[in-house]
Amino acid sequence: MDEALTETTRRELNKANRILIVSHVRPDGDAVGSMLGLGLALQEAGKSVQMVLEDGVPAGESRLPGSEQVRLKPEGEFDLTIVVDCSELARVGEALNGYGLPDWNIDHHITNLNFARLNLVQPEAASTAEMVAEMIPAWGFSLSPRAVSALLAGILTDTLGFRTSNVTPKTLRVAASLVEAGGNLYELYHDALLQRSYQAARYWGLGLSKIQREGRMVWTTLTLADRRAAEYSGRDDADLINVVSVIDETDVSLVFVEQNHSHIKVSWRSQPGFDVSQIALYFGGGGHKAAAGADVDGTLEEVLEKVLTATRTLWG
Repeated sequence: MDEALTETTRRELNKANRILIVSHVRPDGDAVGSMLGLGLALQEAGKSVQMVLEDGVPAGESRLPGSEQVRLKPEGEFDLTIVVDCSELARVGEALNGYGLPDWNIDHHITNLNFARLNLVQPEAASTAEMVAEMIPAWGFSLSPRAVSALLAGILTDTLGFRTSNVTPKTLRVAASLVEAGGNLYELYHDALLQRSYQAARYWGLGLSKIQREGRMVWTTLTLADRRAAEYSGRDDADLINVVSVIDETDVSLVFVEQNHSHIKVSWRSQPGFDVSQIALYFGGGGHKAAAGADVDGTLEEVLEKVLTATRTLWG
């Protein structure tokens, strides 16, 4: 972030007393971690902060400090509204209904649409949590132990434990500074990346039983019936995409998650050299070259056909 933008945002933060921070529907670890990290740091500085996720906190991040504060909708008036880890405004769902254009947009997705009054977008960052971990001290605020844990969890989850191709030496230095500040790397890694609920494991099993392959592309589906059978409470894929994406001799992986009978969440993952963000963008979504997603209207059968066809065409 350049010096002028740093100074502008520093002044606005110091002036604001009531702050709203929101992130996207079906939040991942980076959404939760960056929101909590920023919110907790501002609370330590005496600010009144509401943190809002329309779908609430996923089970994997429910142990993070401050997660009990997260609301499903905001209440009251605010001096400053901030959206974190969200490439387009529509992805916050109804969390900002009635609050107009957000003041700030803090994000690292290459497909970000710059939808706020001030857009703090750094596609070179491996996670939004990495950005926030650098910004908080630059604004003159302290990183409390609670904020440190949230931000380190955000970095860990979005980089899959420093395994994604966008991890840089800077990412590792930021993470190391958070560990030095008290972040428990072992516990956070275990909770965010290794531990899974019994229901999530059953959900994985149902998805893996239907996996299909065509050349160097693999995909599978998770239906509403699968969710009920597994008694899985989330609307996401329980990170199944990260299992499917490591299948040997595969370049592009997809998981289709039925949200209702006419709306499907699609996730893409790819190996270095394949840009799936452009395929996601074609369907109104976005993300990174190696990891992207979109919400597509239609039945599961309809979405499967058109997304697989487009993926073959745009990827090939």
